[in-house]
Amino acid sequence: MLRRAGCAPRVIEIIRGDITKLQVDAIVNAANESLRGGGGVDGAIHRAAGPELLAECKRHPGCPTGDAVLTLGYRLPARYVIHTVGPVWGDGSFGEAELLRKAYRSVFRIAADHGDIHTLAFPAISTGVYGYPKDAAAGIAVEIMRENEAGFSRIIACVFDDAMATVYRDLLPRA
Repeated sequence: MLRRAGCAPRVIEIIRGDITKLQVDAIVNAANESLRGGGGVDGAIHRAAGPELLAECKRHPGCPTGDAVLTLGYRLPARYVIHTVGPVWGDGSFGEAELLRKAYRSVFRIAADHGDIHTLAFPAISTGVYGYPKDAAAGIAVEIMRENEAGFSRIIACVFDDAMATVYRDLLPRA
């Protein structure tokens, strides 16, 4: 990565693509509380990682909303998967924003505590079937990524479509 005089290299980047194909230390799974796989990103990660991931997840008693759990990546290019459970959107009056912040912070805490996770890729947590408004969720994601970027060499917001990529791009400064 090129460094301009007076500019730090970008740590946070946006990629439109398949999170299961990224070569990073860890990818983040937008999981459900049972950690048993599901639809969307969760299902895609479980399919790509293979049955060993589900077997490891079954050894955990689950994961409450806002918390996170670390597993191996198995057949994924990423060495680890950090599963976190974001909130289901109600109307914004049920503490959804703080629960989403907690989910992102839980991921960063696990990654930092692990010691050998320096590159991390996130999906847009809670914006699929959980119905969190995309603009609000991306704002929280970028806020927490900025709080934690000093400890990582690369943080990726891996999004599914151009519309979500635009939301993230509008939130990140252009360098």
